[in-house]
Amino acid sequence: MKVLVAVASRHGSTREIGDAIAEVLDAAGFDTAVMDPDDVEDLAPYGAVVLGSSVYVGRWAASARALVDRLVVAIAGRPIWLFSSGPVGNPPAPTGDPEEIPTLMTRLGARGHRTFAGRLDKSALPLAERAVVALVQAEQGDFRAWRDVQDWASAIAAELHAEEIRQVRLAR
Repeated sequence: MKVLVAVASRHGSTREIGDAIAEVLDAAGFDTAVMDPDDVEDLAPYGAVVLGSSVYVGRWAASARALVDRLVVAIAGRPIWLFSSGPVGNPPAPTGDPEEIPTLMTRLGARGHRTFAGRLDKSALPLAERAVVALVQAEQGDFRAWRDVQDWASAIAAELHAEEIRQVRLAR
């Protein structure tokens, strides 16, 4: 089965999470493609989708939301999982899911959502983003828990394998 991992990442941290998810799925025998949501035009080649986005000011990136709007009909019926990346600090803040997640979960019939802590390098931010980070007193550092990412991706792989077995049984 071919799996699309579409990732909206502003500074690369969320893309690295998407790459790690794809590595686990590849190792489990799936053919994965990691793409920016703006580059996804057709879902026909993919049997499943993992869609992730960085989160800024409590919202998913516009490109991830736009992908949902463009391809919501094509996504229907495919197994789909969502992930978000953004909280930083120890413990990670802010807590809770981005505001649009409940709507996206329902709209897409997603099987799950997970929020992963992110990475913050203040020196790589443009002035406006540095101002927001200073305002909320966000802590600099890499807070991503790679074992959590790998475990979540392994659970997706297990579900996809179970889905393949169900399809084979139905085809008999």
